[in-house]
Amino acid sequence: MACFLASAILLVLQANAAPPELIREGFGLTLDPMDLDPGLALNVSEGEPSSPPPGTSKRAPHSIIIGVRKGGTRALLEMLDIHPEVAAAATEVHFFDWDENYAKGFEWYHELMPYSYPHQITVEKTPGYFTSPLAPERICAMNSSIKLLLILRDPAERVISDYTQVYFNRLENHKPVQAIENLLVRNGALNIRYKAIQRSLYDVHMRNWLRHFPLEQVHIVDGDALIRDPLPELQKVERFLNLPPRIVSSNFYFNQTKGFYCIRSDGRERCLHESKGRPHPAVNSTVLQQLRSFLQEHNRTFFRLVKRTFSWQ
Repeated sequence: MACFLASAILLVLQANAAPPELIREGFGLTLDPMDLDPGLALNVSEGEPSSPPPGTSKRAPHSIIIGVRKGGTRALLEMLDIHPEVAAAATEVHFFDWDENYAKGFEWYHELMPYSYPHQITVEKTPGYFTSPLAPERICAMNSSIKLLLILRDPAERVISDYTQVYFNRLENHKPVQAIENLLVRNGALNIRYKAIQRSLYDVHMRNWLRHFPLEQVHIVDGDALIRDPLPELQKVERFLNLPPRIVSSNFYFNQTKGFYCIRSDGRERCLHESKGRPHPAVNSTVLQQLRSFLQEHNRTFFRLVKRTFSWQ
């Protein structure tokens, strides 16, 4: 009923949303520790068995990592996958944010989940959910009591990381690129219609989620803290998901060469690949200050919504 009532007023509330995302994404340096090598598969992605292990089944997720893009979702899932009672979906499903996938129905969605034992919980992650206008309502319709994980980082740094990912993707596909300043500023003013900026308006997107879920069902992971010291953040996630404490300090080691923590579990090591640690551009200081000033009030509003603060202003 709560989901139904919330959806009934959705059109009225959308009047407060940010401007539409109309700007085409498009850059020179610090490595981004949020980019764990996508080529390093999770345990479940080594290939589904021809026949499922006895006693296992595919189940709807007990928890979903909903975002944010370039906030550290990949790192969070890789680290959470250390836990023996977690079965992680191998790929980003984009079921609740892409209409063409949602139209395929829940049976299609369930088939993309990993096999899991009764004592395990299934976790799916799709960063696009957080900024999707429809994902909260759709997830609520599936399971109104589901536990949601949201990992966030400094929103200004997230903008730069978002731009950087698009920049390298365009280079790899032999497409033209632009300097970040040309995307951040138009006609002398901050281009607030730029997609990367809109994704960093955490308060706007959080309001949409709180129309469908109580704050108690959303655990926010501090992405900056996760990179500095992973264990405390992972222990908070364990408690939120009612998992027994199994992730320990020996699961992480600091790679002096890379300057980041890497993962050690089941005799394997997973770390940032040299080709995937994307360098950030050196952004014009005046433009960067414009961006931070614009985000400041949105950050304050977000802090009030979630009843906590973060190191970023």
